[in-house]
Amino acid sequence: MEIIKRNYLSKLNNNQKEAIINLDGPCLIVAGAGSGKTKVLTSRVVHIIKEKKAWPNQILCVTFTNKAAKEMQNRISTSLNEKVSSLPWLGTFHSVCAKILRRHAEAMGLNSKFTIIDQEDQLRLIKNICKAENIDVKKIAPKFILSFINQWKNKGLLPENVIAKKDVPLERAILNVYKYYQERLKILNSCDFGDLILLCVTMFESNKDILELYLNNFKYILVDEYQDSNYIQSKWLNLLAQKRKNICCVGDDDQSIYSWRGAEIRNFLDFSKTYKNTKVIKLEQNYRSTQNILSAASGLISKNTDRLGKKLWTDSKDGDLVNLNCYRNGRDEAIGISDIIENKLKKKYSLNNVSILVRAIFQTREFEERFLKIGMGYRVVGGTKFYERAEIKDSVAFLRIVNQKYDDLAFERIINIPKRSIGDTTLKLLHDYGRINKKSLEDSSFDLLQQNKIKPKAKTGLIQILNLFEKWRLDLKEKKHYELIEIILDESGYSKMLKDKKDLESEGRLENIKEFIRGMHDFDNLQGFLEHVALATAIDKDWDGEKVNLMTMHAAKGLEFDVVFLPGWEEGLFPHQKSLEEKGDLALEEERRLAYVGITRAKQESYISFVMSRMYRGDWVDSLASRFIDELPDKNIRKEEVRNQNSEDFFFDQDIDYSKGIKSPGYARLQKKLNDKIK
Repeated sequence: MEIIKRNYLSKLNNNQKEAIINLDGPCLIVAGAGSGKTKVLTSRVVHIIKEKKAWPNQILCVTFTNKAAKEMQNRISTSLNEKVSSLPWLGTFHSVCAKILRRHAEAMGLNSKFTIIDQEDQLRLIKNICKAENIDVKKIAPKFILSFINQWKNKGLLPENVIAKKDVPLERAILNVYKYYQERLKILNSCDFGDLILLCVTMFESNKDILELYLNNFKYILVDEYQDSNYIQSKWLNLLAQKRKNICCVGDDDQSIYSWRGAEIRNFLDFSKTYKNTKVIKLEQNYRSTQNILSAASGLISKNTDRLGKKLWTDSKDGDLVNLNCYRNGRDEAIGISDIIENKLKKKYSLNNVSILVRAIFQTREFEERFLKIGMGYRVVGGTKFYERAEIKDSVAFLRIVNQKYDDLAFERIINIPKRSIGDTTLKLLHDYGRINKKSLEDSSFDLLQQNKIKPKAKTGLIQILNLFEKWRLDLKEKKHYELIEIILDESGYSKMLKDKKDLESEGRLENIKEFIRGMHDFDNLQGFLEHVALATAIDKDWDGEKVNLMTMHAAKGLEFDVVFLPGWEEGLFPHQKSLEEKGDLALEEERRLAYVGITRAKQESYISFVMSRMYRGDWVDSLASRFIDELPDKNIRKEEVRNQNSEDFFFDQDIDYSKGIKSPGYARLQKKLNDKIK
């Protein structure tokens, strides 16, 4: 009873309290959309500390995004009324693994200053390997090779563990690239994202003494969004939880929508099999949406068979019925939705709380054109991230090479920016020498300069930049990292290069660099800042002003809006035909989960729509309402019979046997009216 009186438990429902106070042994919290899972997770951490079950540094709390980690950190800090330094191990899988690897880097043949490379650097490295191995990148794209490597790493397979299919020469060639890729990463003293978890697991399995350190340290393990975990992430958790088994995983099997990233829903569904005597607690009370929205979503997702099962409810009002609209085509759909926003919703809600969620990104074009025409503000969420802009990546590359000389990918990016007459021929010479002698490009440069094998023009530029590298490394010992980058950009000529162009684009890039430098002040040192850049996952967008949000349903997971529009619910587009052809029923269930995620983003009003025909590759093709529309409970739906100018009435009645299969190039190409019966 004394525990229940804790102030951080006072405003929670009974199931939430149960999830917080049952600390010992394995626990699976099935948290429905909007059921307050973040509050439960953070309160559980606070409870462990308040009850003196463990010191903060004996608690491991893992999330999937930096944004979620930061929010949890702030909530825990506020509840404990203590500074960040006293908080638990809290971060993404990748950031926690990076922290552990840096502590024991030598065990994996690295030093603690290893660089974490991004996708662009990965692709550049693969291209270099392909050139050296005479692999035609036009026939086997580096992105295709990288997708194989990422899949192998997600499955916990280093090159020596991969068994390539003998009858698939392409796979054997990719495995060969994978071997060279890993060798090269070690020479560069670098890791990619997949390595952070894979090498951590490998280190634990081959160094029992290191594993024992963490088995003894971590008394409690908490995991957010466990339904999104892949094989190697689950294995890492199982290794760390094997001693005490005080592992608590929170998630929602009905929101598992990332199998294309390697997420394994079986990790969640089979948790009770992995850990005997698991306590399963379901959070079904929703604090976000009206009952009609929840009932519509629950009715739809109940058609899935591969789920633990739950039913969302709320003690708030029933709210408006979910609106179901049919339009003649995509253009009319955009006009109809913009009219609803303009004439009805703007009076009740901020545009920032109105969102249009699409299945495929191409669907946004017609909405963008419509909004531009009528002057309605909008933002496309999911554009170029701040740290992926060219001028920012260049600045980061300068800092990376100053941080450690083995970072060939950073060296290659900025060695000729601004122009120093160091072209592809010189770079190839450096690469060839480095590969043969197992040296970095910087060390190779010194050797070849001493041997007088660099052409005069390139020699001058190379000597100049190498001297600057050495100077900047000395500057770093005396200057702050944010002071150093200003010195680097001035002395390298990069700032002058942008200023001399004197155009709007260059002015914008200079402004971005200023913002970049301002952001560096938030970090204590260069290493910490570079780690942040490497691990950053948040989308940086301008959220100022009243704007309608346009994004994919995948991008909307974890967000909420007063009003949500879900256009394009047509067979073949949603559920997506390609997904169905590749994975069949498994894909259909995931597509249905995606529909569930889309509906449950709405707090007050939800609008679902489909069209009679849509433009596909320059041709108009007839479409058919998605099977998901048939699966929505009638009592929670309002069917709007939409009459467009010069068009017939459209109706929703359909009786279709989907098991026969619907083939289409992009969505259902059926020359049928909605009220036709197809057997």
